[in-house]
Amino acid sequence: MRFFLLAAALLTLAAPSFAQTSLPALPESLQALADRGAQMRYLGTQHGMDGWIAIYQGQEQYYYVTPDKKAFVTGLMFGNEGEPITVDQVRELQAQGGPLLDLLAEGEAPSATPPAAPESVSSALNTKTPAERMFTDVQSANTLRLGKANAPVVYSFIDPQCPHCHKFINELKKDYLDKGLVQVRLIPVGFIEGSLPQAAFLLAAPDGEQRFYKHLAGDKDAIPAKSDISTQSIQKNMAVMQAWKFNVTPLTVYRSRTGEVKIIRGAVKDIPGMIADLPSASTPAVQ
Repeated sequence: MRFFLLAAALLTLAAPSFAQTSLPALPESLQALADRGAQMRYLGTQHGMDGWIAIYQGQEQYYYVTPDKKAFVTGLMFGNEGEPITVDQVRELQAQGGPLLDLLAEGEAPSATPPAAPESVSSALNTKTPAERMFTDVQSANTLRLGKANAPVVYSFIDPQCPHCHKFINELKKDYLDKGLVQVRLIPVGFIEGSLPQAAFLLAAPDGEQRFYKHLAGDKDAIPAKSDISTQSIQKNMAVMQAWKFNVTPLTVYRSRTGEVKIIRGAVKDIPGMIADLPSASTPAVQ
């Protein structure tokens, strides 16, 4: 959940400010998050519980650690009169500044230039090769699965209004997707005018796969462009593209049967060759 956005919506509520306290050591129960590259920020202590925010790959979550430091709970804290304690803690943290928090506080309005990839994406993976870092970032993007869950996987950045993307998926559907020879983890983006809210709706819809197929078949109402829909999930996908200088759709990324990470920019000209290069459903790719 995007609690920074919730904070912005509730700033008019009266609440006490939180006194600045010394920064405690990160509890062992949350250390694994930091080890994976999460940016941890201390929210302060309320009702005997230390509050923390973890920011990782464009997502944030709130944790409250028990006084014995052996357990934690996640979510928002409210006072006994309904006052939003977490929201007020976030407001004070935002007031302290910092580019990462400023980025998260900007809200959901799409911009001409997608936000840069969160710093944790690269800093947490600096021991990997560039290809492996890229593949990890692609895997962390927000996706919609097309095809059967046990089929070999390819990731493809698509714009809902991109005709080349339509052609690619249509070519895959009958001969490969429907037969379980491949699954596509669709990574929706929105570069063409009007496609950003459509991409967000595609991810949010409970029947996104069916709606996308209807969209490909010419149903103009299958993926509505709702102006009030959150587009942050798509902004994250676009940030991944920007971080790795991907500038075309479709763009397909996959791990071959030999373990090599491969990129196909634009339309896949040799779909049978790509399918043959994938690991079989029963044989995972070499890591």
